[in-house]
Amino acid sequence: MTATTARIPLDPPRTLLTRAVDRYSRRVYGATLAPAAAMGHHPRLLVTQLRHERALARWDRLDPTLKSLAVMSAAVTVGCSWCVDFGWWVTSQEGTDPAKLRAVPAWRDSDVLTDLERRVVEYAEAMSTTPMGVTDEMVAALRRDLDDAALVELTTMVAVENARARTNSALGLPSQGFRDRCELPARA
Repeated sequence: MTATTARIPLDPPRTLLTRAVDRYSRRVYGATLAPAAAMGHHPRLLVTQLRHERALARWDRLDPTLKSLAVMSAAVTVGCSWCVDFGWWVTSQEGTDPAKLRAVPAWRDSDVLTDLERRVVEYAEAMSTTPMGVTDEMVAALRRDLDDAALVELTTMVAVENARARTNSALGLPSQGFRDRCELPARA
């Protein structure tokens, strides 16, 4: 990401909705989340996104560590510093091993990830490139360990993270220091 400051004001109109989201965000995350502030300029979009994120949080067919690694891989591949920073903090809080998160950018050379975790990271990376690099062989390898529901959830979570990361990057949302200084470098 080349922008060092947001490309859109992060001070949306102070409505009942934006004040409530801001208050919740500060209480739960200790800061106003930049994506929510940006979306505050479009209240219907903000409400839709909040509902969408709440629904995503209830999905449970994919192992949480695999989901975290896939989301992190997509964020790193797209190059969204905000997503990497926030994602690191959230998934660490939820119990994902930080060593596994650190391994994502260099997953090919890491001995920290299991074979399945490596395949998940590879798949998420392949889904996040343009043109998309997913192959039949990748999916077949994942299907050896994941049932259909888990594979669909994995694929959809990577697609969702691509939407988040591309939106945040396009709007120039820089990391907010959720993990002090995020140790994960953007993918070269």
